[in-house]
Amino acid sequence: MTEKIKPIVIKIGTTSLTGRKAGEGINSDVLASLANVSAAVMKQGQRVVIVSSGAMGLGIATLGLDNIEGRANNGELTTLKQALTSVGQVALMNAYEAEFSQHELHAGQVLLTHRGLNDPERSSTIRRTIAKLFELNIVPIINENDTVTAAEIEFGDNDTLSAEVAALIGAETLYILTDTEGLYDSDPHKNPNAKLIHKVTKVDDHIRNIAGGSSSKTGTGGMASKIMAAEICLKAGLRLHILNIDKLALIPSLGKAQEAVGTVFG
Repeated sequence: MTEKIKPIVIKIGTTSLTGRKAGEGINSDVLASLANVSAAVMKQGQRVVIVSSGAMGLGIATLGLDNIEGRANNGELTTLKQALTSVGQVALMNAYEAEFSQHELHAGQVLLTHRGLNDPERSSTIRRTIAKLFELNIVPIINENDTVTAAEIEFGDNDTLSAEVAALIGAETLYILTDTEGLYDSDPHKNPNAKLIHKVTKVDDHIRNIAGGSSSKTGTGGMASKIMAAEICLKAGLRLHILNIDKLALIPSLGKAQEAVGTVFG
C-alpha cells in the first residue's frame, strides 16, 4: 500500500459474530460495535479491513438446520458445509452492508483462498483490489472461499488467512477478536490460577505448547491457529493483538502504551 498511515486488519470469528451453537443468527450488537469501530478508525485517517468468519453458521441459521453431521451421507459433510456457507455468505454481507450504511459506508466482499494469496499474480491482484476499495472509501470484508476449495473450510477459522492478508497489504496491526482475554500460561478452564500473557516477542515451542484447540461446534479456530497467525505477523514485521470481543470498542484508542489489554505479539 502506498498510504503513509498503514491500515489495520480486524479478524472476527464465528463464535464472536454468530454464537457458539450451530443455528444461532448474527449478533447484532457485535456487528453494530464493529461498524462503529470501523467508522471511528476511518475518521482518524486510517483504513480498515475486516476478515470475517460466520458464513456457515448463518447458513445453518437461515435454513433452520441443526445437527448437520447427522444430515451428511456417505462422507459428504464437507460438501454440505460448503453449501451452507454459500447461503450464509448472502446473509453475512447483507448484514454488514445494512449496518455499515448507518455510517454512510459500504462493504465490499472479497473471497480468498490460501493458494491465491501465495500465488504472485493473484496476490498482486488482491492487493490492487483492496487498494481500490480503500480509494472508494469501502470497507473490504474478507472471508475464505469455502464453497470452491474443500481444504479451506477446515483451516483455522480465518486466523491464518487474516495474518496473510495483513502481511500482504502491509498492515500496522492485526486484531484478532475472540471469546477469551488472550493467551494464558496454562488452560484457564482447567487452572483457575492461569495468568494472562500480555506480551510475546517470539513464538517458540513453549508458546506453541500452551496453545489449545477450538471449543465451539461452528468455529474451527483456537489459540493454536492464532499462534500460527502470530508467527506470520512477526515474520512480516507487524503486530498481532489478541483481544476479547468485549474490548472491541477500544481498538480506535489502542496503542503501544496500552499493551496490557489482551495479548500483543510483536
